[in-house]
Amino acid sequence: MDFTLPPEIEDLRRRTRAFIAEHVLPLEAEPENFSEYENIPLKRIAPIQEQARKAGLWAPQSPKEFGGMGLPIVAWAAIYEEAARSLFGPLAINCSAPDDGNMNLLARAGTPAQKEKWLRPIVEGNVKSAFAMTEPAPGGGSDPGMIRTTAEKKNGKWVISGRKWFITGASGAEHFIVIARTSDDKRHGLTAFLYHRDQPGWRVIRRIAIMGPQEHGGHGELEFDGLEVADEDMLLGIGDGLKATQIRLGPARLTHCMRWLGQAKRCMEIAQEYVNRREGFGTKLADRESVQIKLGQIAQQIQIGRLLTMHAAWKLGQGDRARKEISMAKVHVADTLHNACDTAIQLNGARGYSKDTILEWIYRAARAARLVDGASEVHNMVLARFLREEGRDFWSWGVGD
Repeated sequence: MDFTLPPEIEDLRRRTRAFIAEHVLPLEAEPENFSEYENIPLKRIAPIQEQARKAGLWAPQSPKEFGGMGLPIVAWAAIYEEAARSLFGPLAINCSAPDDGNMNLLARAGTPAQKEKWLRPIVEGNVKSAFAMTEPAPGGGSDPGMIRTTAEKKNGKWVISGRKWFITGASGAEHFIVIARTSDDKRHGLTAFLYHRDQPGWRVIRRIAIMGPQEHGGHGELEFDGLEVADEDMLLGIGDGLKATQIRLGPARLTHCMRWLGQAKRCMEIAQEYVNRREGFGTKLADRESVQIKLGQIAQQIQIGRLLTMHAAWKLGQGDRARKEISMAKVHVADTLHNACDTAIQLNGARGYSKDTILEWIYRAARAARLVDGASEVHNMVLARFLREEGRDFWSWGVGD
């Protein structure tokens, strides 16, 4: 692939960078812009979101007919990385998780009526959404084949019963996608359903406290005790739930990487600014070889992550599922984000450990990167399986047309 960006995408990248610097970064300096859950209240970000719409920087991943930009996934990589320079950047332009993944799934798998009912409000920023798949043990986690939540057809409706947990955004979402078991078939036993927050037969049991800052709506534990869903709100067909998860989770894992790379670069930015001016024993930190080695190593790891991410994005754009490429990017970028933040904290000393910078915020959030959308160990197992099956062809370049 050619790693140069088309002129129109480069222009959008630069405009995104400028927009974040001018309108979003300043929000981080005001304590009132952080809620009790350490994220910006939606009312405070709303004026910035309106500015993003007017600037033509809204919902890069979504179809133009629903209010998005309709960009290819390679463009997402360039834009999301710039947006994530700020903690609030992805939210400001409507490319934050889990809405980002849900919009992509609905755009690709929804019927015209479903897109109008369920997708458009998310793209327009009028509602938040959630994807309910993960369950408490012994239910499904990284292995969707273990899902125990059931959907049974009764009196013309699908009646859903079971429990989910660590559902990102659950307490603030209005539109939900839930994966439930409709048969014991190993490949076609799961089905995806759409439902609204106000429908009876389900509830959020609790908002699970976590070590890091929380996304809007937190991470909820959900109980289903008779939620009724009509056929028209089934996503794809009966038994296509695994297909729905595959459509959603591959790109969603990669968009996590895009945003994490932006945060990792921000950590290096904070570290570089500090070592350039901090002196000790008559020498600036930036002039010390030990400091230079640390910064050089992280800069290299970030660039490797960018190349892995862009390569996977390019393969997705070519119609490939890019499973091993996404797994490689997911593992590497998750580790790189942690290392970048840890290094930046170390170089900033006590300042880095304090709340005088955003490094401690990113550090706590970064720990989840090795867990969300598949633990690093699971992705390494995926890679090992590909290696066993493909042998030396694991490292194939591919052949163009």
